[in-house]
Amino acid sequence: MITGTEFLDVSRRDFFRKSGLTLGTAALGSLLERESFGAMRPHFAPKAKHVIYLHMIGAASQLDLFDYKPVLQQHDGQKCPDELLKGKRFAFIGGEMTLAGTEFKFQKHGQSGAELSELLPHLGTVADDICIVKSLHTNEINHAPAQMFLHTGFGRGGRPSMGAWLTYGLGSDNADLPAYVVLLSGPPGGAGSTLWSTGFLPSVYQGIQFRSSGEPVLFLNNPKEQSAKDRRRVLDAVRELNQAQFNTVGDPEITTRISQYEMAYRMQTSVPGLMDITQESKATLDMYGAEPGKASFANNCLLARRLVERGVRFVQLFDSDWDHHGGLKQRLTAKAKDVDQAMAALVRDLKQRGLLDETLIIWGSEFGRTPLRQGIDGNGTKTSPGRDHHKDAYTMWLAGGGIKPGITYGKTDELGFDIAENQVHTHDLNATVLHLLGIDHERLTYRYQGRDYRLTDIHGELVPGIMA
Repeated sequence: MITGTEFLDVSRRDFFRKSGLTLGTAALGSLLERESFGAMRPHFAPKAKHVIYLHMIGAASQLDLFDYKPVLQQHDGQKCPDELLKGKRFAFIGGEMTLAGTEFKFQKHGQSGAELSELLPHLGTVADDICIVKSLHTNEINHAPAQMFLHTGFGRGGRPSMGAWLTYGLGSDNADLPAYVVLLSGPPGGAGSTLWSTGFLPSVYQGIQFRSSGEPVLFLNNPKEQSAKDRRRVLDAVRELNQAQFNTVGDPEITTRISQYEMAYRMQTSVPGLMDITQESKATLDMYGAEPGKASFANNCLLARRLVERGVRFVQLFDSDWDHHGGLKQRLTAKAKDVDQAMAALVRDLKQRGLLDETLIIWGSEFGRTPLRQGIDGNGTKTSPGRDHHKDAYTMWLAGGGIKPGITYGKTDELGFDIAENQVHTHDLNATVLHLLGIDHERLTYRYQGRDYRLTDIHGELVPGIMA
């Protein structure tokens, strides 16, 4: 079992105090090796080595992108029967509730016959490489709690994110880059940096935010008039002081401090070349729709491929402005255009380079949208229709890394209210993701305040139907 007991406790601190510099130095080196590169082995042979997680902050409408409902279309604009609303919770919608079909056309793609909205023409070209799961459900109905629930297994702050868990469990394949990288296009979600937090895990497993324009990592560059030699001398002196403190108190957070200084020093060389997408061919840039020097989802997808090529374990992309309570036709059209070409290119590019089999791509949101019409904007003014939050049935898609390609899994009822076949809870999804990376979700634990915690809490079942 992987547990937090591998780290120092109070009795060990006493032992280190009495052991002197030599043993303390050896222990420190062992911890740094464990935290930086991972001394653990997977529980079984993994099918994936890396994860690229594409989160559409605000909740994309599955009914307008993936889950076409002819019966809902037939009853568009009609009052929703009261019996269908019993036991349902909605975040904002109220008054007389009317059913809302989609304003977009759908068509089938590829040999798999995956049915996608006209807003996703590029994704349709890789339909046979992806697995569409239409039967997700979650516990939380508002954005920040639902975002935390998806990524940490709990709807409140303080728990480690999936990337932190994986970094803790598997370590890194590259000594010169973080194991866990975060890329944003737009502001982060309502849960903010909690979405890439380590929670109660040692902070060495924190996600590191990279930027696709400007300075790639804040405060990475040397101060003006300070050379690399000067920086090395300062770091050596600081390391000696931290090492002495470690030998006195045995606090594992000291190892985090040392390893982060050392990683930052190495990243000064490794990151600039990594982030320079002008090194890519024009054909590759055009395939993604990427523009060097611009902060965009397209650039971030290309950077995600470059990161996993170099051994980064977990890359998390957050794209904002998917919360469409009103103006859905115009706003969803614009957002789909922002991501469609690049996410399809990511699948195709990884496949061409032989990386898709070892890289798991996950696309989705914290929940879905209702089959009911909501006609208000953020100021409460009547406007073109939108949809409210819906936690009981929504869609995500996955590709690569041990996922069965070219299938649609799960089914919602004829109106899209509830799951009709093969329901998948977010804990089940997370358990399956860990499994594909060679980890038994019940054995990846960390003892904190007298209890063993895990990403899937006390729940989670594998979803064999989506695994190759």
